[in-house]
Amino acid sequence: MHILEIRPAPPGDGRTLARFDLQLVDGVRLYNLKLTEKPDGRRRVFAPSAFGCAAATFNNEIADQIVRAASAALGENNREQHQRAA
Repeated sequence: MHILEIRPAPPGDGRTLARFDLQLVDGVRLYNLKLTEKPDGRRRVFAPSAFGCAAATFNNEIADQIVRAASAALGENNREQHQRAA
């Protein structure tokens, strides 16, 4: 599993932390996934919808792995932006 690109959410985008693109095994890629944070601090991942339904869903184990990968990538992205601004 590899985060291809992560885009921090702009201020005022509710509980959305970032949108990101993900490559799974065997070249399967998912685009524009959303990383959110619940009021209790837990993070969740959502796939975009198509025709009013989720385009993809994840079991708990895979969702946890995706959340960890996206959170790590978001932290790295924020660190790089902070270093550039300094």
